[in-house]
Amino acid sequence: MTEAPLESRPVLVVDFGAQYAQLIARRVREASCYSEIVPHTMPVERMLAKQPSAIVLSGGPSSVYADGAPAVDPALFEAGVPVLGICYGFQAMARALGGDVAHTGQREYGGTPARVQPQDSTLFHGQTDEQSVWMSHGDSVQRAPEGFRVTAETVGTPVAAFENDERRLYGVQWHPEVVHSTFGQRVIENFLARGAGLERSWTTAGVAEELVQRVREQIGDAHVICGLSGGVDSSVAAAIVQKAVGDQLTCVFVDHGLLRDGEAEQVERDFVEATGVALKVVDASQKFLDALAGLTDPEEKRKAIGREFIRTFEQAAREVVGEAASDGHPVKFLVQGTLYPDVVESGGGEGAANIKSHHNVGGLPDDLQFELVEPLRTLFKDEVRAVGLELGVPEGIVWRQPFPGPGLGIRIVGEVTAERLATLRAADRIVREELTAAELDRTIWQCPVVLLADVRSVGVQGDGRTYGHPIVLRPVSSEDAMTADWTRLPYDVLARISTRITNEVAEVNRVVLDVTSKPPGTIEWE
Repeated sequence: MTEAPLESRPVLVVDFGAQYAQLIARRVREASCYSEIVPHTMPVERMLAKQPSAIVLSGGPSSVYADGAPAVDPALFEAGVPVLGICYGFQAMARALGGDVAHTGQREYGGTPARVQPQDSTLFHGQTDEQSVWMSHGDSVQRAPEGFRVTAETVGTPVAAFENDERRLYGVQWHPEVVHSTFGQRVIENFLARGAGLERSWTTAGVAEELVQRVREQIGDAHVICGLSGGVDSSVAAAIVQKAVGDQLTCVFVDHGLLRDGEAEQVERDFVEATGVALKVVDASQKFLDALAGLTDPEEKRKAIGREFIRTFEQAAREVVGEAASDGHPVKFLVQGTLYPDVVESGGGEGAANIKSHHNVGGLPDDLQFELVEPLRTLFKDEVRAVGLELGVPEGIVWRQPFPGPGLGIRIVGEVTAERLATLRAADRIVREELTAAELDRTIWQCPVVLLADVRSVGVQGDGRTYGHPIVLRPVSSEDAMTADWTRLPYDVLARISTRITNEVAEVNRVVLDVTSKPPGTIEWE
């Protein structure tokens, strides 16, 4: 096998069931080295077939002594690839190499003082002797494997880190990937640069260029279709394909009438102007309103929106396919904005690249088959944004906050009507304007604005009594969408938002703030 250049070979993160495996991969990339996550069940020969430049063994919930606990094949350490073991990975590594791991009865969780030996240390070079680290373990390494030097200890763990520079094998008991470990990122960077000898070549410009080249090689002279939603993922995916194959790409934008104020125009005008993409716009807003008439149950509304979207996109896709075929250019590919977390969570992306399109855009017919193009499948969300900016995607799209597929249809509690959509759009626009003016757009993760259409509250506006609708603000912060907390917006910003909404939106006389975390609450109300 021809060996790939070192800078193009991945740092493999071997996942032992850790809650932080994706975070480790992100930290490696933040050190400007490309990373991939693989399951611990992958045989060593398959790992080595990927020609890794280095390997990181993640933490995990098991005890190395538990029945069926994941083990490390010692052959991994004989391959000459630099390895860093973290927490469980550190213990499994120690055991596989002949060290001793034991139940000591002394558990360490959370912030823990550690004493390290930075002198002549690869991992702790340039750091202080005393540092706070983030522990989460019950077992402890009691004796390092032969040939390893112990380079850190805590009160409860005599072997908290070890190193073997000759074999380029390293390990730490704590979690350097979390921000609570004071020098955690430095430890990872030292392993990559000093231990593995890697150059920091994973840059946005280089990534964008590589993705464009890969897409160009995959598509060749065929034609391709993309469902454009206006969100960052589909927009950046489309921009990559457009740069790769130009007018061989046609994007379809289904305007279901459930977008926020100005978003449809943003896609039709700004995105097309910035990328030059060929865009087919389908105005189906009245169809969606008709489908939602009389529906108040959230699940029924979601299903109705999904069904209508499928039918609309299906028809548009057939038209694009038919037009291309009549010109002698069959459409062979479908663009999907799959991100790396989606790939990992669905089993690591091991499987066929050719799949039926209806599995990806929500219900295209079985007889429409495309080969999938997923230009973002190696990227995390922050990397997608960076690549988007590199390719000239408008900032308003790149930094767009997460928005549900069913749109405002599930931010109206009650029946969806044209009048209620207009009310919610007006309130939502004010919220976004004030958050932008206060430079809080990137401080919060998203701020759903909800209209309680089936609720009325008494108010006094002018000299008269009103009976209007409440608006709910739901500002939240989150890193992974699995958990979230409400964002503590400044009181003066909340006051301006409330005043403007109740003054400028006729049907609203009350603004309330949702201060529920997730769990128990979800991000959306419906």
